Amino acid sequence: MPASSPCPVPVIGFQDAPPPDAMPARPASTPADTGATDAWPFLRPEAPLHVVLNPRSGRPDTEGCAAALKAVLGEAGRRFELITPRHPRELMVAGRQAVARAQAEGGAVVAAGGDGTVNTLAGLVLPTGLPFGVLPQGTFNYVARAHGIPTETEAAVRALVSPRVRPVQVGQVNGRVFLVNGSMGLYTQALDDRERFKQRLGRSRAVALLAGLFTALAPHRNWVIRLEVDGQDTTVVTPTLFVGNNPLQLAQLGLAQPEGRGEGLVAIMARPMSRLAMLGLLVRGAAGHFAESEAVTCLAFRRLTVEPRLPHRPGRLKIATDGETSWMRPPLCFEAAAQRLNLLVPG
Repeated sequence: MPASSPCPVPVIGFQDAPPPDAMPARPASTPADTGATDAWPFLRPEAPLHVVLNPRSGRPDTEGCAAALKAVLGEAGRRFELITPRHPRELMVAGRQAVARAQAEGGAVVAAGGDGTVNTLAGLVLPTGLPFGVLPQGTFNYVARAHGIPTETEAAVRALVSPRVRPVQVGQVNGRVFLVNGSMGLYTQALDDRERFKQRLGRSRAVALLAGLFTALAPHRNWVIRLEVDGQDTTVVTPTLFVGNNPLQLAQLGLAQPEGRGEGLVAIMARPMSRLAMLGLLVRGAAGHFAESEAVTCLAFRRLTVEPRLPHRPGRLKIATDGETSWMRPPLCFEAAAQRLNLLVPG
């Protein structure tokens, strides 16, 4: 979509941009993710921020976010636009608009919302190589917290005044990206249950925990699945498959991402067990001792192919990526994306 096209969603606070050739469409160079802050380049001061705010995130504050952007970025001289979809269905349209304008004007795309919103916009940004920022507005905000981005709105906006560009790993399942986790089975069911509880009781971590207890105590299916892990085949029986890509969430479970260059994902599977035992496993996970259980298997990998076997071989599988569920046809291929996301982190 060209930058001059009519905007299908509201745009607030954008100033006239300089000619496209005044700024590069992406960082001039992307160093290896060595963990050294000094190795990451700063976002150029003249690069505008194209902020997409999801008004239906966990703790939406459209007016407060707009005020913080205007006050903080305006004072600092950092140009921005705020795009606010009227409905979550328009989020993809708003995201494509922001990407097109950022490419044309040498800017960055910023997702204001929860991890689901961040996931949606990151999937649009990743192929372009554009810088990508986060203004946390959700319940858990794993992406922001894992990379040192403040969860308070004004502080998060201040971090965008002069941020660095850090390349971070992205997971994929059948081409769909995830920054926090991807899953099938019981964990995916837990997300559906959590959404139903939120609709009745509101969004909070306490409600999410209550929904998790409900899922653990409900009847569940054990899946027979064939796994091809980095070229080696095995068959397992498990109620759930969870693939983690977020160091903070994995650390909370007592796990860590593979060492070395920080590349690779972690698969977690539980053995078949009673509902009471599943409840106990959930309690262990909440206490950070999930990995210590003998009922849990953990695998570090670069590429994992998952294919259900008899007696359950559905035409489609419900999977979850960063808290959002969808349907996919097996086999499922989980892998670390070849390209990294140029995340904006505090300088």
